Amino acid sequence: MAEKKAFLLRLDPAVHAALEGWAADELRSVNGQIEFLLRRALAAAGRLPGERVRRPGPEKGRP
Repeated sequence: MAEKKAFLLRLDPAVHAALEGWAADELRSVNGQIEFLLRRALAAAGRLPGERVRRPGPEKGRP
């Protein structure tokens, strides 16, 4: 596995607290949760190599 790049990220305390709770709910560290969310957003935008663009389709039950 490639070495990970470290960098400083400044967050609003309320945003950090929300991330901390979400990460705990999903049994991840805050760092792991941030990386998970960033990867998901990058994949959805088609910005990760080898990832397909996932655009939301029409909601079921709506015309």
